[in-house]
Amino acid sequence: MGTAEQLVTIAAVLLGALTTHLTTYAMERSRNRHALLTRWDDRKIDAYGGYVDRVRASIFLAVQLYEHKEGIRRSEKPEDEMLAELLEAGRLRGRAFERVMLLGGDDVVEAAHQLNVVALEVDWQAEGKVSGTLEDWRARSRAVFREVNEFHEAARVDLGVQGSVKGEKHPERDLLLPSARRDEDTTA
Repeated sequence: MGTAEQLVTIAAVLLGALTTHLTTYAMERSRNRHALLTRWDDRKIDAYGGYVDRVRASIFLAVQLYEHKEGIRRSEKPEDEMLAELLEAGRLRGRAFERVMLLGGDDVVEAAHQLNVVALEVDWQAEGKVSGTLEDWRARSRAVFREVNEFHEAARVDLGVQGSVKGEKHPERDLLLPSARRDEDTTA
């Protein structure tokens, strides 16, 4: 084997080693990038789900307080205890909102802002900071659940989830409300 053949063999081995190294580096980098994106997606899912959970918890506490104050459904809890629970739920909702702000895409953050606005209106009417009729209360409640759906939609797009939570297959639904109470006729 001559010197020229040996140099060609050495060059081929070096080229093969360099190609293997570059291919391995590119694959490892791609794998790490995918793992990082997956990790952030997992954290986003937790943040988005936690935020909606906190919003819903606040709404349910606001409903309990509002119905008690308006005489719709009395609670055995004292009003000041219900108010304290609502305020704590609002604080926790704020913390969950901050996680969305840190991890969410632009559309998710904007949807969270809108959801916060209408959720606060529900809280304020329940607390008595703003006045309103039962119809105002129901309109605010409808608005907050519409914004929850908008937030879901933005979160799904941000996470790359296929499908939609609204549209033809998912028509807008109204509040589930009990039928109007009627006074029983006591003249049997």
